[in-house]
Amino acid sequence: MSHRVSAETERRNPRCLLGTAIVRFLPCLLACTTVGRASCGEMERVQMGPDRQGFILEKSRSPFVPWGFNYDHDEQGRLLEDYWDAEWPKVEEDFREMKQLGANVVRVHLQLGKFISKPDEPNQAALDRLGRLVALAERSGLYLDLTGLGCYHKQDVPAWYDALDEQQRWAVQARFWEAVAGRCALSSAIFCYDLMNEPVAPGAKQKEGGWLVGPPFAGKQFVQFVTLDPQDRPRSKIAQQWVHTLVQAIRKPDRRHLITVGLLPGIPDRADAWSGFDPQALVEDLDFISVHVYPEKGQVDQALRILSKFSVGRPVVIEETFPLRCSTEELAEFIDQSRKYASGWIGFYWGKTPEECRQSKQLGDALTLGWLELFQQKAKMAGK
Repeated sequence: MSHRVSAETERRNPRCLLGTAIVRFLPCLLACTTVGRASCGEMERVQMGPDRQGFILEKSRSPFVPWGFNYDHDEQGRLLEDYWDAEWPKVEEDFREMKQLGANVVRVHLQLGKFISKPDEPNQAALDRLGRLVALAERSGLYLDLTGLGCYHKQDVPAWYDALDEQQRWAVQARFWEAVAGRCALSSAIFCYDLMNEPVAPGAKQKEGGWLVGPPFAGKQFVQFVTLDPQDRPRSKIAQQWVHTLVQAIRKPDRRHLITVGLLPGIPDRADAWSGFDPQALVEDLDFISVHVYPEKGQVDQALRILSKFSVGRPVVIEETFPLRCSTEELAEFIDQSRKYASGWIGFYWGKTPEECRQSKQLGDALTLGWLELFQQKAKMAGK
């Protein structure tokens, strides 16, 4: 199972095949710095629509279509926590550029090792920095998709964390989310909490301490097991138990904001083929379903069939997509046709403007340019 998951992840993940790109841009507006202050209150909280098939803004009741970027690393492969202390102006510049490109949502990826110092001790300095990021989002008019529990850089994973058993690990993960949600609960700039990037419930017992799935790609681990020993439990049941545990932790300090989880794609006949996470079994706890879909050349119809399996009576957000193995034209076709299932789309932003990409001769920049131009063309889907 782990070999199949890692191979699929490598094939579909743009961060693994394109490597990293450059991040830098224009300064952002200055305003209030306290998370959730009324003076920053022009942003309305995003909530589920009355039909539970899309999103609306809380007060105006206007439709809200998530349209944005994964803001996951810089040109050196550094994650946000690697540079947000010493190079905060870079973060401000990037947020302004993403807004100018037409985004309304930014997905950021938080590593557990940066936010939990000890099993029972959240890192207050990291939480303070997160508060500053939320305030920046408020000033920028950008909603945050906060994806947590990352173990992307193996050197950042505490040894004590990998030594924990299932219940102990889940308890630490719950502590992470309770701390993060507690810091962010008052801000309307939070679009959602995403429990983890591409979790997997294994079908067989894994080696002791082997929580990360497969070898690293571009120096990062994107997929994690949620348990190492199924103990005769169905994979979907493990996934359901894990999701419920973390949702309950978030709901202690924050009962308002939306919760999701970022899922690997399945196959045309089964949504849970790679991950063991059955969307239908999760809808009692999750507000909406997120899935990562990269269409293959000449297989837009297959990508749509895969996507359809995640439509289970809740909004669906395509939380990762990119013209990685298809043309920009095919991705445009996929986005257009996916509207019958999806309520939001999130691609990638690595910091190079379209103009900088035009001046580059690198293949990765050419692909990124095509994506950014398509992103701007399609921004009207989000009311831009």
